[in-house]
Amino acid sequence: MPDTIHVDRDCQVERLDLGDGAWVDVARGWLADADALYEHLLHEVAWQTTRLFRYDHYVEERRVTSWWTAGSPLPHPALAEATRTLQHRYGVRFDGFGMMQYRDGGDGQAFHRDTDMRWLDDTIIAILTLGARRPWLLRPRSSRHDHNPGKGATHDLAPGSGDLLVMGGTTQAGWEHSVPYLGNQRVEPRISIQWRFAQRTGRPFVGASYRAPRTYGRG
Repeated sequence: MPDTIHVDRDCQVERLDLGDGAWVDVARGWLADADALYEHLLHEVAWQTTRLFRYDHYVEERRVTSWWTAGSPLPHPALAEATRTLQHRYGVRFDGFGMMQYRDGGDGQAFHRDTDMRWLDDTIIAILTLGARRPWLLRPRSSRHDHNPGKGATHDLAPGSGDLLVMGGTTQAGWEHSVPYLGNQRVEPRISIQWRFAQRTGRPFVGASYRAPRTYGRG
């Protein structure tokens, strides 16, 4: 039986203009037969837990991850076409990609920017969703102190299986994104595949990234 997983070259891409050079491309149904790739990665990838140092102890990150780097075997052949297509469309080269699995409603990620990329003024971050549809929120960085229920979110792009989101331009400089925790809500696993590229332009970010140790200060 032939493999039916492929990039739909006729898929419509809509650009969400966030202003000041920030934008997000949204392509619904970008990958055909995405559920087959989801099942393969869910059961065949060696998922790993990661730990973060928070204040005075380590805590497990509330998702599991895996990584692919150029030169190593691909988790699935269809990801070669996906990588080539993204590189051609956005005129960049990716050295690899990350895979994140949100196992249930208890997994998620708080609002953040990908500051570990350091150069944030001109970036490409492509995110392919497989599996369950979940909220995927955007907010301007100026709203980071908003403590209302939505925490300042202005957009929920809620990608479904096979949907592609691409954050570009200055989005990492001026915006934050989140996969919110859903607590005890019953939800199936979601896998995201993420490709990242940063132009080394502008002033590099200096400061603690999301993954950096956090400690209490005195004063």
